[in-house]
Amino acid sequence: MTSEDVWFLVGAAGLVVLAGLLASAEAALSSISKVRADELVDEGRSGAARLRGIVDDAPYYLNTTLLLRLAAETAAVVLVAIVVTGLGVATWLELLAAIGIMLVVSYVVIGVAPRTLGRQHSETVALRSAGLLKVLAAVLGPITRLLILVGNAITPGKGFAEGPFASEAELRELVDLAEQSSVIESGESKMIHQIFELGDTLAREVMVPRTDMVFIERHKTLRQMLSLALRSGFSRIPVIGENLDDIVGVVYLKDVTKRVFDKHEAETSERVESVMRDANFVPDSKPADVLLRDMQAQRNHVVIVVDEYGGTSGLVTIEDIIEEIVGEITDEYDVAPDDVQQMQGGVVRVSSRLGIDDLGELFGLELDDEDVESVGGLMAKKLGRVPIPGAEVTVEGLHLVAEAPTGRRNKLGTILVSRAHRAEMADEVTAARPDEVAKT
Repeated sequence: MTSEDVWFLVGAAGLVVLAGLLASAEAALSSISKVRADELVDEGRSGAARLRGIVDDAPYYLNTTLLLRLAAETAAVVLVAIVVTGLGVATWLELLAAIGIMLVVSYVVIGVAPRTLGRQHSETVALRSAGLLKVLAAVLGPITRLLILVGNAITPGKGFAEGPFASEAELRELVDLAEQSSVIESGESKMIHQIFELGDTLAREVMVPRTDMVFIERHKTLRQMLSLALRSGFSRIPVIGENLDDIVGVVYLKDVTKRVFDKHEAETSERVESVMRDANFVPDSKPADVLLRDMQAQRNHVVIVVDEYGGTSGLVTIEDIIEEIVGEITDEYDVAPDDVQQMQGGVVRVSSRLGIDDLGELFGLELDDEDVESVGGLMAKKLGRVPIPGAEVTVEGLHLVAEAPTGRRNKLGTILVSRAHRAEMADEVTAARPDEVAKT
């Protein structure tokens, strides 16, 4: 082996390393979606801005990377072939010509043209090549698996059992490309990304929190349950024993209605616990996609979420999980209220989201509470439970009456506010207090 052969082999080794780096960069760029690039920019990661620019025009940069990788691979093959065959090379011009010719052949004849043909006539090509691929895979399958094992062994990290040739990230990138090509709408693209992210979403992230839960005690009558269901807008209500950490079941409005229809005296003679169903409990760390499949299989629409200590964290319905994919679900009765609306008799209708400082300014009062920020939160704090339509409370000389729920979760939407001495005016347009539900 001559000194020239040694230099050729050293050059080939360097080109192999370069080709490997380019292949790594190509795989990494293919796995980064626009969504993830935006997240990296928000996190302030070094180089994130440049990466975001590359992702915006991914095909251009990927094609350039592919060309460079093929050039390095081809040059390495030519150099090793010269050394192995012992033919030598007359001039560097001949060497560059051989590399250039094979690079053009690899990129155009093997890379671009066949792939374009395959995409244009995907069904025909797939049908005609399926038989041959089945035979080749059966014969060469063990070899490819062995080579994947060798590749994983020399690669830092865990590796991929099936090889690094397909991933969720690549599917995300295809979705982004489909959106850029107007094959799918932006809303559809966002929905597909939300489906991917559902596996990374935990039950605690989609649940209705404990503080927003409406519940009923097990000893209440069916009439009281009907009143609570009609006033709150919920058809499935958790049943508690001693406290909210002692959930003994779930009562369904359909079950109560049927029992009362079949036996009218049951309305006052029977208790909620007589018609309630068993409650299903799940840990707050359960993935949302797994939880959705389980709820579908069990034909169950509501589950109770518990924390690591067994306490109640909240509840999850199938609709809560679906909303993670399609967004907020509303119906014909959901109307976005104005923050402030003046009414007759000095009564003001305000959004439950209105800040307590803004409420104080409306009535010329100093309202300050370190625990809550909104009018709805202030009302919930004074009541000690989730307000439902008809609930009343007096705070700092103001009379607050919960009016209408909004949204699929029936959260408190609007509150009627008047000065305390005008409470009788508010009573004319509101229902009974929540404590009167127990007396119904």
